[in-house]
Amino acid sequence: MTLNTLWEALHLVADEEPQLACIVVPKNPLRRYHPEGIEWTYGEVAVLVQNLIDKYARKGWGRAHRIALLIDNRPEFMLHFLALNALGAWVIPINPEYQKDDLLSLIGHSEPDLIVTLSDQYEMIFQVVGNLHALKILVAKFEQFEDSLENPKRKFRFGQPTNDDEAVLLYTSGTTGIPKGCLIGNDYLFFAAQRYIQAGGLMKVRMREERLYNPLPLFYANSLVISNPAMIMSRNAMIIPDRFHPNSWWKEIVETRATIVHYLGIIPPLLLSRPVVSEEINHSVRFGVGAGIDLIQKDQFEARFSFPLIEVWGMSEVGITTATQFRDEVSGRRTIGRPLDGVELKIIDDHGNTMSDCSPGELVLRRVGNNPRHGLFRCYYKDEQGTLAAWQGGWFHTGDLVQREIDGSYTFIDRKKHIVRRSGQNIPAVEVEACLMTHPSVIQVAVIAAPDELRQEEVLACVITNENVEKNKLLAAELVSFTLERLAYFKAPGWVLFVDSLPTTPTQKLQKVKIFEIGEDPRLRDGIFDLRQMKNETSKLARKKL
Repeated sequence: MTLNTLWEALHLVADEEPQLACIVVPKNPLRRYHPEGIEWTYGEVAVLVQNLIDKYARKGWGRAHRIALLIDNRPEFMLHFLALNALGAWVIPINPEYQKDDLLSLIGHSEPDLIVTLSDQYEMIFQVVGNLHALKILVAKFEQFEDSLENPKRKFRFGQPTNDDEAVLLYTSGTTGIPKGCLIGNDYLFFAAQRYIQAGGLMKVRMREERLYNPLPLFYANSLVISNPAMIMSRNAMIIPDRFHPNSWWKEIVETRATIVHYLGIIPPLLLSRPVVSEEINHSVRFGVGAGIDLIQKDQFEARFSFPLIEVWGMSEVGITTATQFRDEVSGRRTIGRPLDGVELKIIDDHGNTMSDCSPGELVLRRVGNNPRHGLFRCYYKDEQGTLAAWQGGWFHTGDLVQREIDGSYTFIDRKKHIVRRSGQNIPAVEVEACLMTHPSVIQVAVIAAPDELRQEEVLACVITNENVEKNKLLAAELVSFTLERLAYFKAPGWVLFVDSLPTTPTQKLQKVKIFEIGEDPRLRDGIFDLRQMKNETSKLARKKL
């Protein structure tokens, strides 16, 4: 049977085995939605989704409409996603931590026909849409969805959605600029699911027996277009917490009977730092899937909690493409394992020449077969040149430096991209720089990554100011506050260093690699200001809203 959409895949399970668990939310009395938790079967989810399909369709929403969702990490996100997938509409996920400047950029670029938002975000969205008066954007309140949903301003495209139709417009970090709109089709959802399910080895996924606990948000690729499709295609359950909570992690793992967990590099050390609790040895977890863990902490984690952590490599553009499926792949180096079925990897130098084993170069990849792009992302939306550059020579250029070992596994070395990776968030330096440059005291700024033992990397802003301002902690805090008002909290600088000049080439291009000496820890530079606590307080306030 040929399936065209993820909705058809879920509906098939609902028809044949409606009693299987599909969507699970753990209990949390402090959460403002579903405080008692939920467990919906495939049959129940199918009914809920069909109800949404009918509501959208009655108003005239359908194929090729662009609909943005700003509804936190609620299970209803998946319901709306599946309903829109059934109708052939594009879903545009929005990070609920985005502030006005973030939203202006994303909404102005994606030009959605409709935004479905929580009521407490409505005022900000309404202001943003008002500033984009040239666009005909409608806004519906999630809590009063049926009453606030209007008829679309343009007609939908005729016909039923196909496997070749677009499904998601996902904004992801570009290699040198602001986030790009990564256009993903239905074929991507199936290919990503297929690789996940068929990985094998330590990552063997059983049909009808898994319950995946994933604290990573639905507005990013990991959950929405990779692991959740894999759970649906393997007739398994998706456990959707609101976010990662170290204090209640094991309690939720046991209560939801999770068999698989996903993690980021920040999660294992936080769990290792917690006191021993009975649930940590009474769970049913078979393995964890993630990236960025320290090798020493990996050994400590596996010894204490009794299940393997499988390091993977992937990007929003291509999904997960490598995994450490076997224990002998971990040997004191940062391995990302071997290629999963259906993808072909190659390491090249700056001239496109293939590198020999044990020699670092850029990782490029493609789909095995006649169509190297089938099942991977379609394009960068409204960026033909960026798409052509990414697919130069028929291979997708990842921008990551990797080397292939003699045993056929791959070792991650570094990134060529100008991004800061903080707690799994890819933060384009240019986006933070552009924001800070609008502050009246700032003449020039360079944003780079500072090492961080907990979050992998933290945002460091090296700032040249006007001569008539005092370069002190008060000004540093003002710059951080200025950024927090305009961008998501995780993008704000955690460190601020005032400098008199920044290194440039003879053609006046900034040389970030020369700001600090090779091997120098920038956090130890005299005069640097630590503003991480200020960011943390903002993060805590955001969490209280949930």
